[in-house]
Amino acid sequence: MKIKYSLFIAAALALTSCEKFLDRPQLTEANDETAWTTEENVRLYAAQFYTDFFTGYGLGFNVDGALLASYTFSDDVLYQGNQSNFTRSVPASSIWGYGTIRSINIMVNRIQDRMQGVLTPEAYNHWMGVGRFFRAFRYWELVYAYGDIPYYDRPINDTELDELYKKRTPRNEVMDAVYEDMKFALANIRANDGAQTVNKFVAAGFISRIALSEGTWQKYYYKNNDRAKKFLELAVEAGDIVKGSGKYAIVTDYRSQFTSDNLAGNKDMVMYRQYDAAMNVKHSILSIHNLSDNVTYGPTADLLKSYLCTDGQTWQNSSVANASNFTTAEMVKTRDPRFEATFHTKPTGRNRASYLYITKFLPREVEARVAAGGAPGTEFSGANNVTDAPVLRYAEVLLNWIEAKAELATVGGAAVTQAEIDASINALRKRPIAKDAADKGVKETAAMNLANLPTDPERDITVSPLLWEIRRERRMELTFEHSRFADLKRWSKLQYMDTEVNPDLLAGGWVNFPTEAAGDLKATVSVVKLNGQIEVYNPADPTSKDKMLGFYRYTLNKDRLPFYNQSNVNPYLSPVGTNQINEYEAQGYKLDQTEGWPQN
Repeated sequence: MKIKYSLFIAAALALTSCEKFLDRPQLTEANDETAWTTEENVRLYAAQFYTDFFTGYGLGFNVDGALLASYTFSDDVLYQGNQSNFTRSVPASSIWGYGTIRSINIMVNRIQDRMQGVLTPEAYNHWMGVGRFFRAFRYWELVYAYGDIPYYDRPINDTELDELYKKRTPRNEVMDAVYEDMKFALANIRANDGAQTVNKFVAAGFISRIALSEGTWQKYYYKNNDRAKKFLELAVEAGDIVKGSGKYAIVTDYRSQFTSDNLAGNKDMVMYRQYDAAMNVKHSILSIHNLSDNVTYGPTADLLKSYLCTDGQTWQNSSVANASNFTTAEMVKTRDPRFEATFHTKPTGRNRASYLYITKFLPREVEARVAAGGAPGTEFSGANNVTDAPVLRYAEVLLNWIEAKAELATVGGAAVTQAEIDASINALRKRPIAKDAADKGVKETAAMNLANLPTDPERDITVSPLLWEIRRERRMELTFEHSRFADLKRWSKLQYMDTEVNPDLLAGGWVNFPTEAAGDLKATVSVVKLNGQIEVYNPADPTSKDKMLGFYRYTLNKDRLPFYNQSNVNPYLSPVGTNQINEYEAQGYKLDQTEGWPQN
């Protein structure tokens, strides 16, 4: 599905205006009276939400919500020096924004009240489904951030103070409404409403994400298996709709999904965002990750160790030759193909945090040109990038579906079958390998076999071997996309980001400094051996150079500040600000603080 967002947005936004604080814009009277008269006007109004929900690589220099740039806070990512930290105290100002919710509620309300005689019954149900899908999506985002939030299913006027300053609605009540919106969307959105629009399968793909998220939040954070089952069953239902459509397949080599100038017709894409220089719809993601410029964050040793070997086993138990050799050139040949597709094949100090440069989003020909000493080119500098961006990949839907199946099996559902593993995880492992990768020795990873799951000595013993491997597959497949931090939260596993417990979070790629980067040796260089021993380079010691072989660690890296099991700190949910609590009080109302944060 092509998304040329910019064509319709200006006209759509003409129907709304903005307010401060709770940010619930109102339609101007003239536009509101004339807008709800044709289906095309509804389509135009709905177009404004595409940039809210389907960011891709962003637009121009705005990378808020964009792949890679906005997803550098997880156990996958290491910063040079100070690590990014969790919120550890209540801020002065912070609260949810409801501008999008109000605009969506206007859409739903006006279709309901003014267009039943204008639209055919089919069109009416379709557009109500689209509106309710967007509303479900936004409320899920708010609940994910804050837990309990005020719920509105209609537009609120600025004179309705009791509504504007209402108490937070319990999370379960909000998510029950989200559930009903998602069910309505699945039943009523058209299977085909033309290119560049939400259809039944796009909605179902995102619903598989939303429902899996809520199902696992309920299971692991709230310990409510009944509610977990309700949402996990919906995730499976939504995944079945996408899988059963016959429209999608795993047919493209891994990196090409992220580096193509034209994803039109690509069966791996449930939705993508198209960029076009002629229309001045461009982005800048590759300009800051073009192998030519320095970056200060990169992959952790923890992430690198998680990649399976090509026999489908962990490096500790693999029968693949050189499985315990972590030099990048060897890992390319011994690890799952997604490793080679994600990282540059040689260590480089241009990644100052890790020495392993992320090239997942960089076209192979540009990587080769820069590696040979050339320049990336105008298209890969500034805000001139035009590679299309995956918004929702079929691979994610398959992973959502199989994880929901496995989670359901733990709360009374049927056990996962080998056929289901073959239709999901093993389909990903059988995707084509790019010729450049094959020429380097990259090989397909062996199929997952339920009768022979890896015995991982690093497995969290609270997680079953099957779920552990499904989560690993998700990590390899979706790294530096939207998923990792969100996954840790919904699994209640943010402790994985504790650098004091897991020192591999402070080390990066494996570097043989004497042979690969001798000129970079200085007092701030250290390496971590496989046994965890740290060797610090000593310029005054002639023998020190020969010891500099291991996972690179900048000597000034600092631990993440404590966040887990801290009094009056809840890393899973965001606090609201003291200014907003005071504003409620000044109006004669009470705004409760988010659970886990101090209430005064």
